[in-house]
Amino acid sequence: MEKSTKVRLIDAAAALIDAGGARAVTLRAVAQAVGVSHNAPYKHFKDRDAILSAVAERDFHTLEALFDRALRDSPEPETALRHAIADYIAYGRSHPGRYRLLFSDPEMVVPGGALEVAAMCALKSLTALVEAFQVAGRAAHLPTRQLTALLYATLHGLVDIELGQRARPEKGLGDITVVADLLVELLRPAQGLRQ
Repeated sequence: MEKSTKVRLIDAAAALIDAGGARAVTLRAVAQAVGVSHNAPYKHFKDRDAILSAVAERDFHTLEALFDRALRDSPEPETALRHAIADYIAYGRSHPGRYRLLFSDPEMVVPGGALEVAAMCALKSLTALVEAFQVAGRAAHLPTRQLTALLYATLHGLVDIELGQRARPEKGLGDITVVADLLVELLRPAQGLRQ
């Protein structure tokens, strides 16, 4: 099935972000990449922020799908959570420009808009993973939303530090996947941490 012009424009914007960061995206550059007139993007997007928002919205749905797949395909909640974390880190490493876009520009987020809804869908899917981990007795019995927020914020910080080339062994950050694994261990009930 042939992609619509709107989807092709979003694909082109995503590729430009992958190649040169969000600053590489102009509606003229996107139009040129797709091979349409420089006015064509304005039929689908009000301005540059709108197309950046569309890329970010799609990528939040990508994260949501990664989290949902981990929960669906892993027979054990801890394995599901670890797969989701690995996929999240891999996404950030593979698409650093788009990863930064997801969390960098508050001007793109219209309260109750499609981007905010997509971000909350991704968070809801991660919350389901944490809840399954808790229900299986593997995680501390703390409020699920706060535990998810702690996990999400820490993962975001780890990926952001690595993408900014600030992850160094002398900081305990030689490999952020090791730190992420430690985080899962720390989510366990307190008695599980005692030796």
